[in-house]
Amino acid sequence: MGDSQSWTAAPSTAERARSVLIAAWSCAVTAQGGREEFVGAHSVAEDGRVLLHVPEDSTLLAAAVCAPRGEPSAVLEFADVAPVPVRHRIRARLWMAGWFVPEDGRLAFRATRVVLREPTGAVVVDLDEFAGAAPDPLATAEARLLGHLADCHADAVERLTRLVDPDSLHGAVRVQPLAVDRYGLTLRIERARAHGDVRLAFHAPADDVGQLTERMHVLLTRAGAASCPRALQRQRADGDG
Repeated sequence: MGDSQSWTAAPSTAERARSVLIAAWSCAVTAQGGREEFVGAHSVAEDGRVLLHVPEDSTLLAAAVCAPRGEPSAVLEFADVAPVPVRHRIRARLWMAGWFVPEDGRLAFRATRVVLREPTGAVVVDLDEFAGAAPDPLATAEARLLGHLADCHADAVERLTRLVDPDSLHGAVRVQPLAVDRYGLTLRIERARAHGDVRLAFHAPADDVGQLTERMHVLLTRAGAASCPRALQRQRADGDG
Protein backbone atom coordinates (compact mmCIF):
# COMPACT_ATOMS: atom_id res chain seq x y z
CA MET A 1 0.00 0.00 0.00
CA GLY A 2 1.14 3.51 -0.71
CA ASP A 3 3.17 2.52 -3.75
CA SER A 4 2.46 4.61 -6.82
CA GLN A 5 2.38 3.21 -10.32
CA SER A 6 5.17 4.80 -12.36
CA TRP A 7 4.12 3.22 -15.67
CA THR A 8 1.56 4.50 -18.12
CA ALA A 9 -1.63 2.48 -18.65
CA ALA A 10 -1.28 2.58 -22.44
CA PRO A 11 1.59 2.47 -24.94
CA SER A 12 2.87 5.72 -26.41
CA THR A 13 2.04 6.63 -30.00
CA ALA A 14 5.59 5.75 -31.07
CA GLU A 15 5.40 2.36 -29.34
CA ARG A 16 2.02 1.71 -30.90
CA ALA A 17 3.39 2.56 -34.35
CA ARG A 18 6.37 0.24 -33.87
CA SER A 19 4.01 -2.54 -32.74
CA VAL A 20 1.86 -2.14 -35.87
CA LEU A 21 5.00 -2.28 -37.98
CA ILE A 22 6.47 -5.43 -36.46
CA ALA A 23 3.18 -7.34 -36.35
CA ALA A 24 1.99 -6.50 -39.88
CA TRP A 25 2.25 -9.33 -42.37
CA SER A 26 1.78 -7.29 -45.55
CA CYS A 27 3.07 -3.98 -46.83
CA ALA A 28 1.61 -1.79 -49.59
CA VAL A 29 4.13 0.40 -51.38
CA THR A 30 3.27 3.36 -53.60
CA ALA A 31 6.20 4.68 -55.63
CA GLN A 32 6.74 6.25 -59.04
CA GLY A 33 2.99 6.37 -59.63
CA GLY A 34 2.53 2.61 -59.08
CA ARG A 35 1.40 0.49 -56.17
CA GLU A 36 2.59 -2.99 -55.16
CA GLU A 37 1.49 -5.26 -52.34
CA PHE A 38 4.17 -7.36 -50.63
CA VAL A 39 3.19 -10.22 -48.30
CA GLY A 40 5.66 -11.58 -45.77
CA ALA A 41 8.45 -9.64 -47.46
CA HIS A 42 9.52 -7.06 -44.90
CA SER A 43 11.53 -7.08 -41.71
CA VAL A 44 12.26 -4.30 -39.24
CA ALA A 45 15.62 -3.08 -37.98
CA GLU A 46 16.10 -2.05 -34.36
CA ASP A 47 15.87 1.62 -35.32
CA GLY A 48 12.56 1.12 -37.12
CA ARG A 49 13.92 1.02 -40.68
CA VAL A 50 11.90 -1.23 -42.95
CA LEU A 51 13.94 -3.76 -44.92
CA LEU A 52 11.98 -4.97 -47.93
CA HIS A 53 12.82 -8.13 -49.84
CA VAL A 54 11.43 -7.84 -53.37
CA PRO A 55 11.64 -10.14 -56.41
CA GLU A 56 14.18 -9.33 -59.08
CA ASP A 57 11.47 -8.42 -61.59
CA SER A 58 9.77 -5.97 -59.23
CA THR A 59 9.15 -2.54 -60.73
CA LEU A 60 9.95 -1.07 -57.32
CA LEU A 61 13.44 -2.57 -57.38
CA ALA A 62 14.02 -1.28 -60.90
CA ALA A 63 12.91 2.20 -59.83
CA ALA A 64 15.25 2.13 -56.84
CA VAL A 65 18.23 1.10 -58.96
CA CYS A 66 17.59 3.52 -61.82
CA ALA A 67 16.41 6.62 -59.95
CA PRO A 68 18.83 9.51 -59.40
CA ARG A 69 20.94 8.86 -56.31
CA GLY A 70 19.16 5.51 -56.11
CA GLU A 71 16.56 6.97 -53.77
CA PRO A 72 13.00 7.07 -55.18
CA SER A 73 10.34 8.63 -52.99
CA ALA A 74 7.72 6.19 -51.72
CA VAL A 75 4.90 5.71 -49.22
CA LEU A 76 4.53 2.49 -47.23
CA GLU A 77 1.20 1.48 -45.71
CA PHE A 78 0.61 -1.12 -43.00
CA ALA A 79 -2.77 -2.18 -41.64
CA ASP A 80 -3.35 -3.32 -38.07
CA VAL A 81 -6.13 -5.91 -38.33
CA ALA A 82 -7.93 -7.34 -35.31
CA PRO A 83 -7.17 -11.07 -35.06
CA VAL A 84 -10.73 -11.94 -33.98
CA PRO A 85 -13.91 -11.40 -36.02
CA VAL A 86 -15.34 -8.03 -35.03
CA ARG A 87 -16.92 -5.15 -36.90
CA HIS A 88 -14.47 -2.71 -38.45
CA ARG A 89 -11.46 -5.01 -38.01
CA ILE A 90 -8.91 -2.38 -39.05
CA ARG A 91 -7.73 -1.06 -35.70
CA ALA A 92 -5.12 1.30 -37.15
CA ARG A 93 -3.16 2.21 -40.26
CA LEU A 94 0.48 3.21 -40.37
CA TRP A 95 1.90 5.33 -43.19
CA MET A 96 5.60 5.96 -43.72
CA ALA A 97 6.87 8.41 -46.35
CA GLY A 98 10.52 8.44 -47.34
CA TRP A 99 13.17 6.91 -49.59
CA PHE A 100 14.31 3.46 -50.66
CA VAL A 101 18.02 2.65 -50.88
CA PRO A 102 19.29 -0.64 -52.39
CA GLU A 103 21.22 -2.48 -49.70
CA ASP A 104 22.66 -6.02 -49.84
CA GLY A 105 20.06 -7.33 -52.29
CA ARG A 106 17.11 -5.70 -50.56
CA LEU A 107 15.58 -2.25 -50.21
CA ALA A 108 16.15 -0.27 -47.02
CA PHE A 109 13.52 2.39 -46.35
CA ARG A 110 14.49 5.66 -44.70
CA ALA A 111 11.41 7.40 -43.34
CA THR A 112 11.02 11.16 -43.39
CA ARG A 113 7.45 11.14 -42.04
CA VAL A 114 5.47 8.61 -39.99
CA VAL A 115 1.71 8.87 -39.42
CA LEU A 116 -0.43 6.57 -37.28
CA ARG A 117 -4.18 6.70 -37.80
CA GLU A 118 -6.44 5.17 -35.16
CA PRO A 119 -10.18 5.59 -34.51
CA THR A 120 -9.37 8.67 -32.40
CA GLY A 121 -7.61 10.36 -35.34
CA ALA A 122 -4.28 10.62 -37.13
CA VAL A 123 -1.06 11.56 -35.33
CA VAL A 124 2.34 12.45 -36.81
CA VAL A 125 4.94 10.42 -34.94
CA ASP A 126 8.21 12.12 -34.01
CA LEU A 127 10.98 10.42 -36.01
CA ASP A 128 13.43 10.30 -33.11
CA GLU A 129 10.79 8.84 -30.81
CA PHE A 130 9.84 6.32 -33.49
CA ALA A 131 13.47 5.24 -33.95
CA GLY A 132 14.01 4.92 -30.20
CA ALA A 133 10.74 3.22 -29.30
CA ALA A 134 10.43 -0.52 -28.78
CA PRO A 135 7.42 -2.49 -30.02
CA ASP A 136 5.16 -3.97 -27.40
CA PRO A 137 6.65 -7.27 -26.14
CA LEU A 138 3.32 -9.02 -26.81
CA ALA A 139 2.84 -7.62 -30.34
CA THR A 140 3.91 -10.69 -32.29
CA ALA A 141 2.01 -13.06 -29.97
CA GLU A 142 -1.17 -10.97 -29.76
CA ALA A 143 -3.05 -12.71 -32.60
CA ARG A 144 -2.53 -16.15 -31.04
CA LEU A 145 -3.37 -14.93 -27.54
CA LEU A 146 -6.59 -13.15 -28.50
CA GLY A 147 -7.69 -15.98 -30.78
CA HIS A 148 -7.28 -18.47 -27.94
CA LEU A 149 -9.14 -16.20 -25.53
CA ALA A 150 -12.07 -15.72 -27.94
CA ASP A 151 -12.31 -19.35 -29.09
CA CYS A 152 -11.61 -21.24 -25.88
CA HIS A 153 -12.48 -18.89 -23.03
CA ALA A 154 -15.68 -17.08 -23.99
CA ASP A 155 -16.83 -17.55 -20.39
CA ALA A 156 -13.81 -15.59 -19.17
CA VAL A 157 -14.55 -12.76 -21.61
CA GLU A 158 -18.12 -12.60 -20.30
CA ARG A 159 -16.85 -12.56 -16.73
CA LEU A 160 -14.57 -9.62 -17.53
CA THR A 161 -17.60 -7.54 -18.50
CA ARG A 162 -18.31 -7.28 -14.77
CA LEU A 163 -15.44 -4.77 -14.68
CA VAL A 164 -17.13 -2.61 -17.33
CA ASP A 165 -19.41 0.32 -16.54
CA PRO A 166 -22.97 -1.03 -16.92
CA ASP A 167 -23.88 1.96 -19.11
CA SER A 168 -21.27 0.81 -21.66
CA LEU A 169 -22.99 -2.57 -21.86
CA HIS A 170 -26.46 -1.20 -22.55
CA GLY A 171 -27.84 -2.88 -25.68
CA ALA A 172 -24.78 -5.12 -26.05
CA VAL A 173 -25.26 -8.14 -28.32
CA ARG A 174 -21.65 -9.41 -28.32
CA VAL A 175 -18.36 -8.76 -26.51
CA GLN A 176 -15.04 -9.80 -28.00
CA PRO A 177 -11.38 -9.28 -27.03
CA LEU A 178 -10.11 -6.64 -29.45
CA ALA A 179 -6.50 -5.95 -28.40
CA VAL A 180 -3.95 -6.69 -25.73
CA ASP A 181 -0.63 -5.07 -24.90
CA ARG A 182 1.65 -5.06 -21.90
CA TYR A 183 -0.54 -2.47 -20.15
CA GLY A 184 -4.04 -3.87 -20.59
CA LEU A 185 -6.80 -5.66 -22.47
CA THR A 186 -9.33 -3.94 -24.74
CA LEU A 187 -12.83 -5.35 -25.26
CA ARG A 188 -15.04 -4.57 -28.26
CA ILE A 189 -18.69 -4.16 -27.22
CA GLU A 190 -21.01 -4.57 -30.20
CA ARG A 191 -24.59 -3.36 -30.26
CA ALA A 192 -27.25 -3.76 -32.93
CA ARG A 193 -26.09 -0.72 -34.93
CA ALA A 194 -23.00 0.53 -33.15
CA HIS A 195 -19.99 -0.55 -31.14
CA GLY A 196 -17.61 0.78 -28.52
CA ASP A 197 -14.31 -0.22 -26.94
CA VAL A 198 -13.46 -0.52 -23.25
CA ARG A 199 -9.95 -0.88 -21.88
CA LEU A 200 -9.16 -2.90 -18.76
CA ALA A 201 -5.79 -1.86 -17.37
CA PHE A 202 -3.45 -4.37 -15.72
CA HIS A 203 -2.18 -3.66 -12.21
CA ALA A 204 1.38 -3.78 -13.59
CA PRO A 205 2.85 -4.09 -17.10
CA ALA A 206 3.44 -7.56 -18.57
CA ASP A 207 6.78 -8.04 -20.29
CA ASP A 208 6.10 -11.57 -21.56
CA VAL A 209 3.35 -14.14 -21.97
CA GLY A 210 4.00 -15.60 -18.52
CA GLN A 211 3.44 -12.24 -16.86
CA LEU A 212 0.39 -11.66 -19.05
CA THR A 213 -1.14 -14.87 -17.70
CA GLU A 214 -0.74 -13.57 -14.16
CA ARG A 215 -2.18 -10.16 -15.06
CA MET A 216 -5.22 -11.83 -16.65
CA HIS A 217 -5.76 -13.98 -13.56
CA VAL A 218 -5.81 -10.83 -11.43
CA LEU A 219 -8.41 -9.25 -13.71
CA LEU A 220 -10.55 -12.40 -13.62
CA THR A 221 -10.32 -12.57 -9.82
CA ARG A 222 -11.51 -8.97 -9.59
CA ALA A 223 -14.29 -9.73 -12.05
CA GLY A 224 -15.34 -12.80 -10.07
CA ALA A 225 -15.82 -10.64 -6.99
CA ALA A 226 -17.93 -8.09 -8.89
CA SER A 227 -21.66 -8.31 -9.51
CA CYS A 228 -23.03 -9.06 -12.97
CA PRO A 229 -23.93 -5.79 -14.76
CA ARG A 230 -27.64 -5.11 -14.92
CA ALA A 231 -27.43 -4.44 -18.66
CA LEU A 232 -25.99 -7.91 -19.22
CA GLN A 233 -28.61 -9.44 -16.92
CA ARG A 234 -31.35 -7.84 -18.98
CA GLN A 235 -29.70 -9.08 -22.18
CA ARG A 236 -29.69 -12.64 -20.84
CA ALA A 237 -33.31 -12.37 -19.75
CA ASP A 238 -34.35 -11.09 -23.18
CA GLY A 239 -32.44 -13.90 -24.82
CA ASP A 240 -34.05 -16.53 -22.62
CA GLY A 241 -37.47 -15.31 -23.64
